[in-house]
Amino acid sequence: MPLALFDLDNTLLHGDSDHEWGMHLCEIGAVDANEHRARQQQYYEDYTKGVLDINEFLEFQLAPLAQNPMEALEGWRKDYLDRKIEPMIEETALAIIDKHRQQGHDLVILTATNSFVTRPIAERLGIDTLIGTDPEILNGRFTGKVQGIPCFQQGKVTKLHSWMADHQHNLADSWFYSDSHNDLPLLLEVENPVATNPDEQLTTEAKQRGWPILQLF
Repeated sequence: MPLALFDLDNTLLHGDSDHEWGMHLCEIGAVDANEHRARQQQYYEDYTKGVLDINEFLEFQLAPLAQNPMEALEGWRKDYLDRKIEPMIEETALAIIDKHRQQGHDLVILTATNSFVTRPIAERLGIDTLIGTDPEILNGRFTGKVQGIPCFQQGKVTKLHSWMADHQHNLADSWFYSDSHNDLPLLLEVENPVATNPDEQLTTEAKQRGWPILQLF
């Protein structure tokens, strides 16, 4: 079956799940709000410029997971999903997912955001397969480290190819929807790249290459 691949943040979601998780942690007092907001803003600016140090960012992003017990994290996540994520789900994005589902395509989300945060979002969207950045767990607690490689830039391609090898898939007739120039390595791999709610750099690239540009919201 052809694959329909989706980025998550600012593609299927009308916003950024990682940013909103950070804001949620600030609001409930789980992190130092002023410091966390300032660092998160700097990392976001680096991301938009294409110069993000993913390992440094993940050390920052995963620290609150390592510093708190799983029970507390799961409770915070449930509230976050209700308050932050649900308002970011648009009918236009659900319609694109459903179009591919009706065509019998296998649906996959690929995201750099850690899978603790994003797995229940994928479930809410009705997509069983999530390929994300996986935080390491030892003895029932997060360590603050990444298991395997980050699902970012070329890492998305690497992790997808590994998954495809395990599940007897290939990229024939494949689709990939993304908003970010950081996803160009994977957009260049698929047969049907779609620049979706694209940033300025991806918009320019899509126009030059004749890729369709889709504005979902």
